[in-house]
Amino acid sequence: MAKDSSNGYKIVSDNRQARYRYEILDTYEAGIELKGTEVKSIRLGRVNLRDGYALIRNNEAWLHNVHISPYDTASEYFNHDPRRTRKLLLHREEIRKLIGKVEERGLTLVPLKMYLKNGWVKVTIGLGKGKKLHDKREDLKKKQEKREIARMMKRY
Repeated sequence: MAKDSSNGYKIVSDNRQARYRYEILDTYEAGIELKGTEVKSIRLGRVNLRDGYALIRNNEAWLHNVHISPYDTASEYFNHDPRRTRKLLLHREEIRKLIGKVEERGLTLVPLKMYLKNGWVKVTIGLGKGKKLHDKREDLKKKQEKREIARMMKRY
């Protein structure tokens, strides 16, 4: 859990797999509608964004398949379902833009990061285009080349 004290951010979960699978074209910051036990689990860093995605239905954005572990000290009755669908809090204009882009171009909404911002839980959603296998290979080659250049620069 990284903490950037200058901005009041505390990154709870980071979806590094999303940047490997998708070419991220645009990002949006959204709040999430949560239950109390979910917030407590998120503060402990017990979140998995890897398989998550977002959909827009009836002019509302919904976050699917994000796993927030049940809070340990709460009873089973008061606890939450770990994979329940959660509503994303975005402005109407942002949702309208996203509807157009997702439907027209066949893009996907992927959660990239979950963090605490001044006490509020926020998610960064990325508008992504799926990468093909050859794109992933090119990215890996570029990454290796950068590493090799950095090593050579370090030596001399």
